[in-house]
Amino acid sequence: MSEEKKTLLDEARETINRVDREMAHLFEERMDAVRKVAEYKIAHGLQVLDAEREKQVIERNSALIEDEALRAYYIEFLKNNMAVSRRFQHNIMPNEHNVIPVRLGNDSYDITVCRGAIDLAAEKIMKKDRKVCVVTDSGVPKEYSDKLLTALGDGAILHVIPAGEENKTFESLLGVLREMLDAGFARTDAVVALGGGVVGDLAGFAAATYMRGIDFYNIPTTLLAQVDSSVGGKTAVDLDGYKNMIGAFHQPRAVFIDPDLLATLPLRHISAGLCEALKMGATSDPVLFELFEKGNVLASPKLIEEIIVRAVKAKRDVVEIDEREGGLRKVLNFGHTLGHAIESVSGLSLLHGECVALGMIPMCENEEFKKRLAKALSNIGLSTDITKYSANKKAILEALTHDKKSAAGGKISAVLLRDIGEFEFISLTPEEIIERLV
Repeated sequence: MSEEKKTLLDEARETINRVDREMAHLFEERMDAVRKVAEYKIAHGLQVLDAEREKQVIERNSALIEDEALRAYYIEFLKNNMAVSRRFQHNIMPNEHNVIPVRLGNDSYDITVCRGAIDLAAEKIMKKDRKVCVVTDSGVPKEYSDKLLTALGDGAILHVIPAGEENKTFESLLGVLREMLDAGFARTDAVVALGGGVVGDLAGFAAATYMRGIDFYNIPTTLLAQVDSSVGGKTAVDLDGYKNMIGAFHQPRAVFIDPDLLATLPLRHISAGLCEALKMGATSDPVLFELFEKGNVLASPKLIEEIIVRAVKAKRDVVEIDEREGGLRKVLNFGHTLGHAIESVSGLSLLHGECVALGMIPMCENEEFKKRLAKALSNIGLSTDITKYSANKKAILEALTHDKKSAAGGKISAVLLRDIGEFEFISLTPEEIIERLV
């Protein structure tokens, strides 16, 4: 490199360093002002979060950028800035329970983490003359559905499907819809999911499609559903063994999470659920990730409850920025590209979280981080040994060709992780993904 070019490079780097120092000071000043605004609004009984004002700020400030090519990047920067401010304000706001607001305009709702969630849910759901279809599966303790039906009263009906991913089908969906039709459900009525991810996906899709959409409430009873599938509004059923091929975005009216409902859950399911929380830590929250590095997480219910709250908040922050998976929300697929393919070929002998754990390490670029991630997975009782599945390349390749994240040219959108919070979206062919598995 010539001396002239080296000088130009050094000058540009020094400019970046100077601007970064100035931005750090401005960030502190801005967040102090955000805190003061939030505290004033709380003290005077005003609404803290204001989506309309956020929109105005983005429109006003983006107009200051004259370069049209840069303006799009600046709008993205402003949106991320607003998301950080919202998260900061969320943490300031007092909660009687641990209430986690999800702000999506007209589709906004609250996620409440508390004991006694079934009674609280019934109180919020039931309205005069309203019918409610409670969807659950045969694996959910009957005492939970009995309690909810009693609390809801005469307007509630119960629909039970057999437990297991193999029952998240179009036929099961039709069973729910027909029962609602026979009971004379109208647009003012509601569907409630009481169960894990299969029940939540199925019941949510039923609510999304019945009369073009009715109210949906979720009471997740598995750790996987509490930290992941109950948050964000994705609903679906499987098709011909391929996961979530038919579905819709349909945000719930509310989610009620009760850590006490996990008391009857087998330890293996706790481990599988924690994998999705670890994913959120790895991609979005260093503090959350460090909770998994403390040792045997499974032995500490208090730590698990802290993980639930942090994981929900981390996913909420992503969903608020990108509700329909047009950009940032794709990061939630970390570990899932290979994970879903392994799940499809495992004959359902593995749980979803176990498959995601197997799909994580091959999608990491940094060897040191791979070691940290593998140790964190070990701390929650999950294996990263993919030897058995790397030998089954043909079946996994077939599953990858049906991946719903397929992009143009037969490639699949995937997430590569270099370190905590450092990720990249890339497009790979199924063959290139298989090479990572090997």
